Amino acid sequence: MLTLKLISEETERVIQGLEKKHFNGAREAIGQVLAIDKQRREAQQQLDKNLSEAKKLAAQIGALMKEGKKDEANTIKETVSAMKETNKQLEEQMATAQEKMTTLLCQIPNIPYDEVPEGKAAEDNHVVKSNLKECTAGDTVGNWDVNPSLGIDNPLPHWELAKKYNLIDFDLGVKITGAGFPVYIGKGAQLQRALINFFLAEANKAGYTEIMPPTVVNAASGYGTGQLPDKEGQMYHCEVDDFYLIPTAEVPVTNIYRDVILDEAQLPIKNCAYTECFRREAGSYGKDVRGLNRLHEFSKIEIVRIDKPEHSKESHKEMLQHVEGLLQKLELPYRILLLCGGDQSFTSAICYDFEVYSEAQGRWLEVSSVSNFDTYQANRLKCRYRRQDTKKTELCHTLNGSALALPRIVAALLENNQTPEGIRIPKALVPYTGFEIIK
Repeated sequence: MLTLKLISEETERVIQGLEKKHFNGAREAIGQVLAIDKQRREAQQQLDKNLSEAKKLAAQIGALMKEGKKDEANTIKETVSAMKETNKQLEEQMATAQEKMTTLLCQIPNIPYDEVPEGKAAEDNHVVKSNLKECTAGDTVGNWDVNPSLGIDNPLPHWELAKKYNLIDFDLGVKITGAGFPVYIGKGAQLQRALINFFLAEANKAGYTEIMPPTVVNAASGYGTGQLPDKEGQMYHCEVDDFYLIPTAEVPVTNIYRDVILDEAQLPIKNCAYTECFRREAGSYGKDVRGLNRLHEFSKIEIVRIDKPEHSKESHKEMLQHVEGLLQKLELPYRILLLCGGDQSFTSAICYDFEVYSEAQGRWLEVSSVSNFDTYQANRLKCRYRRQDTKKTELCHTLNGSALALPRIVAALLENNQTPEGIRIPKALVPYTGFEIIK
């Protein structure tokens, strides 16, 4: 969540940032925060004044008792007793104000960096890079007219290829669980495992320490990374135990550092994790969710960084290069989008999406989002580091990204590599699959 210091000292910048994110009632929400903080501070000042006065009166009581002035001492005791009751009320006021403020702050999104473009929706996102053509300033999804032609005659969509080559059984998944839970079979399952191992091996080469976290987390973890309360309706909830199935490995891995003070020398911390991910995707329907396009359970490798503020932009750049390198090795047509303010997530300060082209579907598929959250998550997590020079503690910056999510990568690989002889496997992936073609 946003820090009270930032809101108090840079109120107009915060309001303008929230408006860039198209957060309704930005000025009113920030005004409420400041009003509650004023109430809390006034109660604190009165409490401090009362405690100081009570200390002086306590000294007077002792002196009066020694002088035998018992009646006068008892009168002061009554005053102190009344002050204690007042102090109790002030403490309750402060606790109530703090609770209200925390609840309100959790409902206010992060503010975007200055370089985040204006815009309301996905068509306003800027196309900043592609391996199809040079991008120029001002290119947006709405005016992007470059779709590759891979020279495939009558390409089949991946759900038909999956059936033709017996790779994925969508109907069996419906029988076992429901829509959005496919069953991978034979070389389809091997392809999944190969991609997982390939992505983890590449992350290891890039210096990421692999983590194998739980895929079920408590509510505190969901609040720590900002999924709760914002995305509660999208998460599977185990009501008896009040646990949540993770929507991404970002949640358990980042929460490793909840309530932790790190040494500056430890930063940046680089972790990666392979997990299953679970998303209810309520309200999803139509062609955009057919096949592997949108699932309720899927495999994903996540990269997570914890860094100090002055280095986090460099970390973000390195993460973007890592994800781009994976797509290059998989020989997929891709583009990189800088998301506009209105299309950014609740918690991000800046986010880039990676999309790959689906030849058979004639559309771009998002396969990764790489975000810098600045101090927003760290403030909720109380994730701090101790500076070597001043020995003071400061909030860390947190970053994460998909490297990569498997379903749409598999869809693009199948569709873009279909040939009359079968489905070709990219050269970089062959050591992990053990085969060069699916026949």
